[in-house]
Order: sequence, then C-alpha cells, then structure tokens
Amino acid sequence: MKVMHVSIRQIGNSQGVVIPKPILTQLGLSGEAEMTIEGGALVLRRPASPVRTGWAEAARKIAEAGDDELVMGEFGNAADAELAW
Repeated sequence: MKVMHVSIRQIGNSQGVVIPKPILTQLGLSGEAEMTIEGGALVLRRPASPVRTGWAEAARKIAEAGDDELVMGEFGNAADAELAW
C-alpha cells in the first residue's frame, strides 16, 4: 500500500483532510461515507445499504405479475383449533 501524507486543515470550527478525487473514485465514495475508528485508524467506507432496500418494489412487481401465491399452500398447526382469533 502506498503511503500518502496529508495536511489536517482548519475548516470552520472543525478540522479536516482533503481526499484526492482519484482515491475517492478508486474507493467508490461520493456524497457520503461511513466513518469509524478501528485499531487507532480512521476508516472510511461506502455507506451500507439499509436493510431490505428494494424489497417493497420487488414485492409490488411480483404481485403485479400475479406470481405471489403461497408456495406451500395454507397449513395450520396442531393447536390452531384451540386458538380464538
């Protein structure tokens, strides 16, 4: 891994580091990133996709295609008769 020295600069009331565009492009970072500290190192990552991203749209498409029938059909449990709904 190539070592690169960067300056920590004053940015308003904070401090920051300018990350060269080629590095951002290589990492696939744009807009926002996740930042953590791991083992004394500052780590930037692409944000994780929220859980179940795209599931609602996929379910809608499946329903529109009429392909949303139960695979195993309806089935009950032995004690279902005792339940009051």
